[in-house]
Amino acid sequence: MTLAITYRRSGDPAEILEVTDIGKPSPPGPGQVQVRVSAFPIHPGDALAISATATPGRELIAGVEATGVVTEVGAGVTGLSPGTRVTFFPYLGAWRQVANVDAANVVPVPDSVPDEVAAQMLCNPVTAVMLRRAAQQHFAVGYDGVVLNNAAASSVGRLFTAVAEHHQIATISIVRSEERAQQLRDRFPTVPAVSTADPNWVEQVRTAAGSRPIPVALDPVGGATASGLLSALSPGGTLIVYGELAQEPIPLHAATILHSAFAIRGLTINRWLTAVSAEQRASDLASAVAIATVLPQHFDVAAIYPLERIGDAVRHVSQPGKVGTVVVKL
Repeated sequence: MTLAITYRRSGDPAEILEVTDIGKPSPPGPGQVQVRVSAFPIHPGDALAISATATPGRELIAGVEATGVVTEVGAGVTGLSPGTRVTFFPYLGAWRQVANVDAANVVPVPDSVPDEVAAQMLCNPVTAVMLRRAAQQHFAVGYDGVVLNNAAASSVGRLFTAVAEHHQIATISIVRSEERAQQLRDRFPTVPAVSTADPNWVEQVRTAAGSRPIPVALDPVGGATASGLLSALSPGGTLIVYGELAQEPIPLHAATILHSAFAIRGLTINRWLTAVSAEQRASDLASAVAIATVLPQHFDVAAIYPLERIGDAVRHVSQPGKVGTVVVKL
């Protein structure tokens, strides 16, 4: 018996996800390793993908990232052996007890990294690495330029702040409430934090930046907040949108475009999967492991659930005030 988290229709993930016996797994093929999964994360993007996926009667297995132990190695695989702790990403259908994974998408887990950190060791850190690389295309970033980091209390937002601080990139954290802003000030004492609950938040951002330029703003939200971020950018600045949490579009007046000469870029992990070279992906995965090893304190865990409570685990992902990633342990 091999259990997996499956669904057959779109809708509320808490209602449609099921624990299903998918039968005995086949042996790993050439270039693959078989992994017995010990834990997996539930990202907000996972819930969004499940709710939006059309499944005309077909059974799909959820998830794209998990951690576990290699149990068997396919032909041609080197550097991995049975008993090695690993994390893998991307893998469609990762929320299962046993998975046959391409070795190129598997990385060993350092002994110092616990399962609840290893489970979230790749997707979010790779996103933070992508954001840093995109931001540093502006020459001022890493010198006198300041990067605006919206939704800075999210898992990716906190990791980006930590990575930026580690590489001496100046940032300003932007969140929805003063309570979250204070939490971030406590965690990152040298990084200004501003709450959009204050109607003067854009002016507060400019004050925090002082005379320094603001060449980049990172935004996983969109909507009206994105418009505020655009207004805070220096001439020639770039808004990098990497999510769509807001339901409304970004309000944009033609005068803003005419007088500010800014750019808007989209960035997603899916683009990393399709447009980045294999060599760059391997480098980014190695960077993600290094982040988890050096900065494990920033991989917060909101809660740990057993497999049979998958509905409760998914509900927790959108719970107000949640800090960290929801993890399921098998």
